[in-house]
Amino acid sequence: MAKNLVIVESPAKAKTIEKFLGKDFKVESSFGHIADLPSKELGVDVEHDFKPKYIVEQDKKALVKKLKDLAKKADMIWLASDEDREGEAISWHLAETLNLDKEKTKRIVFNSITKSAIQKAIE
Repeated sequence: MAKNLVIVESPAKAKTIEKFLGKDFKVESSFGHIADLPSKELGVDVEHDFKPKYIVEQDKKALVKKLKDLAKKADMIWLASDEDREGEAISWHLAETLNLDKEKTKRIVFNSITKSAIQKAIE
């Protein structure tokens, strides 16, 4: 099992990045957002400071289980979603939903999918 788990937003990025990083890295995709507000209710608790109620949709549950299992086995988890508001939300949801240990989780960003950019972000 790889010592490092890198989670990116798209499966195409995952394949390319895994080739750059080598055998100590497993790169997986979150396929975008893994959690969202429920679509059939308000989605916030109005009596508790409007705390949001995020849920994992049925079609993402198997993916979340897979990512949790991989994260438990990894020495370090690298959240590598895009460097924008949506990417930050995806990384936050991954950290929260997967119950990632803050001591072994890092957030990285890169502006191009090149070997040098990926390696620099990991450094």
